[in-house]
Amino acid sequence: MPEPQPRTREGLVRGIGLVGLTASIVNSTVGGGIFILPAVVALRLGGAAPLAYLVCLATMTLVVTCFAIAGSRVSKSGGTYGYVERAFGGYAGFMAGVLLWLSDALGNASVAVALAASLGVLLPALGRGLGRATLLAGLFALLALVNVRGVGPGVRLVKAITAAKLVPLALLVAAGLAFVAPANLAWPGLPRVETLGETVLLLLFAFVGVEVALEPSGEVDDPARTVPLSVFLALGFTTLLYAAVQLVSQGVLGGELARYAEAPLAEAAFRVLGPAGRALLVVGATVSISGYLASSMLGSPRTLFAFGRAGVLPAVFARVHPRFGTPAVAIWVYAATVAVLAVTGSFERLLVMSNVALLFLYLLCALACFQLVRRDVREEGRPFRVPGERVIPFLAGGAVLWVLANATASELGVTAAVAAMASLLYLARRLQRAGRDGR
Repeated sequence: MPEPQPRTREGLVRGIGLVGLTASIVNSTVGGGIFILPAVVALRLGGAAPLAYLVCLATMTLVVTCFAIAGSRVSKSGGTYGYVERAFGGYAGFMAGVLLWLSDALGNASVAVALAASLGVLLPALGRGLGRATLLAGLFALLALVNVRGVGPGVRLVKAITAAKLVPLALLVAAGLAFVAPANLAWPGLPRVETLGETVLLLLFAFVGVEVALEPSGEVDDPARTVPLSVFLALGFTTLLYAAVQLVSQGVLGGELARYAEAPLAEAAFRVLGPAGRALLVVGATVSISGYLASSMLGSPRTLFAFGRAGVLPAVFARVHPRFGTPAVAIWVYAATVAVLAVTGSFERLLVMSNVALLFLYLLCALACFQLVRRDVREEGRPFRVPGERVIPFLAGGAVLWVLANATASELGVTAAVAAMASLLYLARRLQRAGRDGR
């Protein structure tokens, strides 16, 4: 008989190893953004595009180091929420959950817009007007229905899509290297700092995902070793993949890359592999984005469910479907919210607002990392140690604030408004509890 797997004090099985967690982070990171963002970066920076990837890499290295340090010291489930709550208490943990949910909702809406644009290359009616709105509404209705009918179908849908997303990108890189024209990659000189910052604010979306993949931290085997290794392996792999995709697409299309904003990789594949290549990349983008949306649809509504169960949101959000045992109300509300955002918003606008919320979450994580190190919190095993571990959180925070400085007041205002409403709800809940306790 196989030996029983180790369990946590919460009763969870520690069944996620190094390969599984690394793959999960890669899956959460490689979503739909990379199928659109090469054109966005090329439009702003031209041949200096690699600089934006390097800045993103440097920023995310500092951020994931904070995740690695915190994740090796706090082993409970919840990821960033768990780290922040352990460091600063319930209110800060709640705000971390709100920021993660907001970023996820806005990010899902942005990649859904990208999906409609990509499909519009093959079927123009789906890329605009009523056809676009119908596609987006139908997509989220279908995802909600799948998840309402049980967690099993949702998990199977995510697994079926995961591996397929990398195949078209790998094929484009492998076949496209022979078609790269060095003149298309000529260095144009250093861009303006403001332009670089604005580009990084957009491009950073392609690098995020570690915060979602680390939510089941309580089920990771030997987290003090597995979490740090996984986050760095995943960051290295995705950076190499993205750099190769940008190199090939820009090397093949040159200055024309920025003209194909709706499906730049599909056009690059057409130049390299012909019509079949274009179709493959459109299908690949559809598969990748669908996988990203399916994964988020599986997890994000549970945040609304948890808030309803805790009394922060109305109790209706905590209702469970009597037959399927799923948080049906939370699922449908989440799906409807994201669908409305997708139908009414643009890719870049939604993307920036998503990144703004996530950057505030990263700032909380950096502060939590410093606090956990300062207090020498260690829940299980020997924590991950790195030279300058008390300085790195401040470097990460500084990098995050620099990127945030490139957002507009209205983009910052969305996160501020949601945070203010969430704070009022939290305060109302605490006052309600205090009133009950006083009776």
